[in-house]
Amino acid sequence: MTINSNTDINLALLQLGKNANRYRLDQNCTPHKIIEWDSANTDSQPTDDELNAAYAAWDKANGHKSKRIFEYPTIEDQLDDIYHNGIDGWKATIKTIKDKYPKS
Repeated sequence: MTINSNTDINLALLQLGKNANRYRLDQNCTPHKIIEWDSANTDSQPTDDELNAAYAAWDKANGHKSKRIFEYPTIEDQLDDIYHNGIDGWKATIKTIKDKYPKS
């Protein structure tokens, strides 16, 4: 099997607890692949299937955060929202985004 096009290898390694190991990724367009796994690493190199599964688990637990980041207004705009609409107005704005990307 190969790495899925949406799999972030760095986050997959973090999920597996192997992110402290030394490795190099290719610089091609996604999907990337590990081209070097340092022989001094104490952990074995994960398979493509393990990386895909680990990223899917990370995304299920954390994907809502990365999706929300792109939709939240800037801090300046949030403060302006609070000034003009009060805390309840600001909460309504944020709730819309949280409802759009709920925790899994």
